Amino acid sequence: MSTDRNRAFHALHHGDEPLLLPNAWDAASATALAAAGHAAVGTTSLGIAAALGEPDGQGSALVREATVALARRLGSRLTCPYTVDIEGGFGGGPEEVGRLARELADAGASGVNLEDGLPGRTGDEPLAPAGRQAELIRAVKEYAPGLFLNARIDTHWLVDDPAARPLDETLARAETYLAAGADGIFVPGVAGEEAVATLVGAVPAPLNVLYAPGRLSLARLAELGVRRVSTGSLLFRSALHTAVTLAGAIREGAPEDGAAVPGYGEIQRLAARQEG
Repeated sequence: MSTDRNRAFHALHHGDEPLLLPNAWDAASATALAAAGHAAVGTTSLGIAAALGEPDGQGSALVREATVALARRLGSRLTCPYTVDIEGGFGGGPEEVGRLARELADAGASGVNLEDGLPGRTGDEPLAPAGRQAELIRAVKEYAPGLFLNARIDTHWLVDDPAARPLDETLARAETYLAAGADGIFVPGVAGEEAVATLVGAVPAPLNVLYAPGRLSLARLAELGVRRVSTGSLLFRSALHTAVTLAGAIREGAPEDGAAVPGYGEIQRLAARQEG
């Protein structure tokens, strides 16, 4: 593990501007994002899972294996810090999740994203009990104290009307998770100015939100005091959309401009790039 990268990653959450964290799904996308000048890179569990033909958030052993393998590849390819989305710990208990965190830290990761949404997130109890989640957080900090632990709270994620949900439970969970050792709080699904401002004012740690196209801009989120803005699965979904759209255009004989598409040689150079 790199203590210098860990310190740099922690510092990015306390700078003059919020950290814009693009989320990659494989070594090529992560390397390309780092080469484009992003200060840090994250992974997206949906992107990794979908690329394997697996659903996201189900604690799949196959997705866990691919996540660890990607973290190892990135450790030898990136000079910038990177953080790993580990869903809810892939169904493991505190000791197992703690060991996973240490394995990722040893691979070179500077952070992990740990969510409290249960697999499927349906029914009357879509979230893990806050006390159980706190045990996972404590285990991560015990086994890998240098990692930036971003505690994701899913009170507003995959619900019918996120804006209508009160913030009381979100704030209570944030307090519990921070007391357990979390370094930051992530509340995806919150996109309204009033809710974001309330969270920033009430949470005594860097607040992470999910970028929502057409909603609050990065500049406005910065004004509200947000410290980290993640793209989540947006880049992966956009890449799929672009690929399908371009294939359709070629099939239909529509004109397309390939000038902006990276050439074969450029991708080869990115793939061969190692940490110096």
